[in-house]
Amino acid sequence: MRASNVLVAALSLLRKLVDGYAPRFYEPTKGNRKAMPANDTPIPTATRWNHYLAYFFGGAFLANALPHLGNGISGHPFQSPFASPPGEGLSSSTVNVLWGLFNLAIGYLLVCRVGMFDLRKTQHVAVLGAGILLMSVMAAHAFGRFHGGL
Repeated sequence: MRASNVLVAALSLLRKLVDGYAPRFYEPTKGNRKAMPANDTPIPTATRWNHYLAYFFGGAFLANALPHLGNGISGHPFQSPFASPPGEGLSSSTVNVLWGLFNLAIGYLLVCRVGMFDLRKTQHVAVLGAGILLMSVMAAHAFGRFHGGL
């Protein structure tokens, strides 16, 4: 499967996730306007299992953005899915900046636009951190053979 096909499929799935499971805010009507809080803040919805799944993968995308952005901004070539062979060959710094920004955007959408992520809720932060940790360890293992790691 080509990288462009995977990218299109991932964007389609992400669009369905964001559209289908975005938080539903309380919209007052003429008859129930008194039920709305005084400062017009939305009433939060309960966190569903798919919100936690989005936070986990959002953490993975955010962790994947760091090495690509860091190497791309500093002008160093780095592995990317667009290199030849994918994941092993080096891509230019421009490709890595674009790939890092794409990962950052997907991470933002999954964490901030799906559900009601709250930094003060331990479960939300723990799931996000688990995604970051797993992706970081996998990247260290995968790229360590190219850069002198384990």
